Amino acid sequence: MLKLLLTPLLLMLSAVTLADERAIRFSINDSWAMPILRFEQGRAVEGILFDLQQQLAARVGRKAEFLVMPSLRVHHAMNNGDIDVRCYVSPNWVNNSHPQFIWSRPFMVQRDLLVGTHAEARQPEQLHDERLGTVMGFSYPRLEPLFASGQIQREDGRTQEQVLLKLGARRYNYAISNDLSLHWFNRNRAPQQHLHALSELASEPVACIIRDAADVPTMTLLRAMVQMEQEGEFAALLARYR
Repeated sequence: MLKLLLTPLLLMLSAVTLADERAIRFSINDSWAMPILRFEQGRAVEGILFDLQQQLAARVGRKAEFLVMPSLRVHHAMNNGDIDVRCYVSPNWVNNSHPQFIWSRPFMVQRDLLVGTHAEARQPEQLHDERLGTVMGFSYPRLEPLFASGQIQREDGRTQEQVLLKLGARRYNYAISNDLSLHWFNRNRAPQQHLHALSELASEPVACIIRDAADVPTMTLLRAMVQMEQEGEFAALLARYR
């Protein structure tokens, strides 16, 4: 009789525990643009990262909570334990080691390109006295010596889309863009309005970094990333937005 009473009690306690498990808190950089992310009234609503993080949270039986913030606030939020997962990041973009976080395996490669209005091969080192469209808060290690010497000037836009729009409007002659954003920008524009990749600036594998804490299913999330790669979910996700 005692065993019969304990069984439903344990099931009820398990259900309560699962119901009380909070959502996984993902940081969202408000500088991203499609196909990485699209925002409506300050909320992320679609894009590669939106889908990836929804699927990742679902894999571990949690909901996804998206915390939208400027890139300069992300490091502070990580240090304070205000976020659980930061995705679409490379070790080369992080100034601090953040020992309380663990890196996942990369899920894609980001290619940063020098972009112009005319299809002419050009390296950034060949530019002189040019203003270069860049995204506020983004780091471009290869360009830092050129900025420091004054050979070229950095002109920040708030988002990657804004940087490309200003280039298309001839506000400057060159800009930096990742390949996915450039392709997305060109997809609905007439051929004569296309922006062109002139050279590759950098190629970086990007991954997620997950907080290693008692209230975060860290290892389960890391295993879920491996499973998603093995089952082709990453490839299918990227193909959806190309």
